[in-house]
Amino acid sequence: MIVLRPAAAGLPRVSIWLRPNRTLSRRGLRRLIMLLVVLALAVAVLGAWVGNVFAPLFALVESAAVAVALRVAWRVGRRGERIILDERSLVVQSLPGRRCVRFQSCWVRVRLDEGDNGCHRLLLSSHGRELEIGGFLAEQERVELLRKLKLLLGEVNGQLRG
Repeated sequence: MIVLRPAAAGLPRVSIWLRPNRTLSRRGLRRLIMLLVVLALAVAVLGAWVGNVFAPLFALVESAAVAVALRVAWRVGRRGERIILDERSLVVQSLPGRRCVRFQSCWVRVRLDEGDNGCHRLLLSSHGRELEIGGFLAEQERVELLRKLKLLLGEVNGQLRG
C-alpha cells in the first residue's frame, strides 16, 4: 500500500509511506484464532467421544502452534518504509527499525531491476550505493511507486534549476 502525503504549506517536502497490505486488524486476528481453537476443540471432543482420548491434547497443541504462526505472520505486516523527499535529499527510513539511508535528491536515480525470482526490484542508486525499496509491495505497486518517484524527483530537480 502506498500513501502519499503531499507537501504542506510552508514545508517543501513530500512523505510517502509504504506498507504491506494487511487484511486483518488485531481484533480480527483474535476472532480468527478463537474460531479456529473452538473448531479444533469441537472436533477433538467428537474424537474423544468416539475413543481417541488424546485428541483434545493434540488439538490444544495444534491450536497453540497455529495461533503463534498467525501472530508472527501478522506482526511481519507491521514493517514498512517511509520516504521523505525535499529539495536537498531523499531519505528512506525502515519501520519499525532504525535504518535510515539518505541520498541527494538531485543525484538519486530510480529504476526497476530484474530480480532472481522473476519479480522486479525497485532500486534507488547514487554515488555507487544502491538500496532496494518496497520489497514487500506487489509488482503493480512497485511500478506505480517508480512512476511517482520519478515524477516527484523531476519536479524537485526542476524547481532547483528554475
